[in-house]
Amino acid sequence: MQKTVALHTLGCKLNYSETTALGRMLENDGFEKRDFDEVADVYVINTCSVTENADKECRQIVRKIQRKAPEALVVITGCYAQLKPKEIAEIPGVDLVLGAAEKFNIAQHLKEITKNDATKICSCDVEDVNIFVPSHSVNERTRIFLKVQDGCDYNCSFCTIPMARGKSRSDAIDNVIANVKSIATGGAKEIVLTGINLGDFGKGYTGGKKHGENFFDLIKELDALDDIERYRISSIEPNLLSNEIIEFVANSKHFMPHFHIPLQSGSNHTLAAMRRRYKKALYAEKVGLIKLLMPHCCIGVDVIVGFPGETNEHFAETVEFLRGLDISYLHVFTYSERDNTHALELKPVVPMQVRHERNKILRNLSYEKMQAFTQQHMGETRKVLFESVNKNGMMEGYTDNYIKITAPHQPAWENNIIEWVI
Repeated sequence: MQKTVALHTLGCKLNYSETTALGRMLENDGFEKRDFDEVADVYVINTCSVTENADKECRQIVRKIQRKAPEALVVITGCYAQLKPKEIAEIPGVDLVLGAAEKFNIAQHLKEITKNDATKICSCDVEDVNIFVPSHSVNERTRIFLKVQDGCDYNCSFCTIPMARGKSRSDAIDNVIANVKSIATGGAKEIVLTGINLGDFGKGYTGGKKHGENFFDLIKELDALDDIERYRISSIEPNLLSNEIIEFVANSKHFMPHFHIPLQSGSNHTLAAMRRRYKKALYAEKVGLIKLLMPHCCIGVDVIVGFPGETNEHFAETVEFLRGLDISYLHVFTYSERDNTHALELKPVVPMQVRHERNKILRNLSYEKMQAFTQQHMGETRKVLFESVNKNGMMEGYTDNYIKITAPHQPAWENNIIEWVI
């Protein structure tokens, strides 16, 4: 009798690509995929641990599974599983915990456990995680997320990712190209390149061997292909976003005028405490060059509010800096304490109420920025890739420069690029 499996993702686009890769692996091993809200024999939760909420959400999901399907096997993998395997194993209902090195061996592990066994933990020291496993989403949306890099060698004082995913490592360009060609045969029109520290592509080990490639080499090779019409760069550190990358995208055939560049703070004092590798002047310089070469380019920004030691003056400096930047939207994160990070030692701690107030201020600023950016392009004709989802008679898509468009649903437009007057 064929077993069923349901998978759920917490966290980033890279996690999403890995979850769908796990799903394909399990299907190839004979499992039938089910939606996560359906009853299944096995539930897999691919976790994030960037914020405290992700940990809590994992626990809540396990409790829901227990109520819905008490006999089902529950597997937890991802960053939270690598960081706190014993803590997860103590959650009632969890049967298997897979760390970073074991998540892609899930099919074999499922053959070796039953529901009544003691919770099995398969983890290792993160220093031993040095192999890159490619993954990408398939047939679940118009935009395909393709993982080309994993891990991080940075040591930001607030971040647990290096402890969860190990050192920076990436795929070889030839392998990426092969994956792109394979994805293209499925009819995808757009690929989003993802990674933990994407600009570090080429660093580290691939298949146990070093290779002398970099991110600029990768995007040049991909742009020369005509298999995929559109590429996006998911997120890239400002210190790794070289001028040659910006200039290349400005003249590219296939790379969209859209950058997402983490800032985290507009205060140099706070950036130093965060152990970021740049000052705000460099960030402003990158935004200025992008807008000089591509006035129509969309720029997204990550910001953390409420970091320890962030005074009212530091936050005001961040708000003023962001208001003055020609950016398009913000992803705002409220700082949350993470075990084993240097930030735990920093004082004074910002009260939670103040953190939430600052978050709201920046979310309002994000709305203003996106409204202004969209208004700048009203009346223009831009190319929109519409997604294959019918939402109550409507469909959505994004312009080349990432303006969201909603239109009456037309089946002929699904997964097609349409000229659209904004």
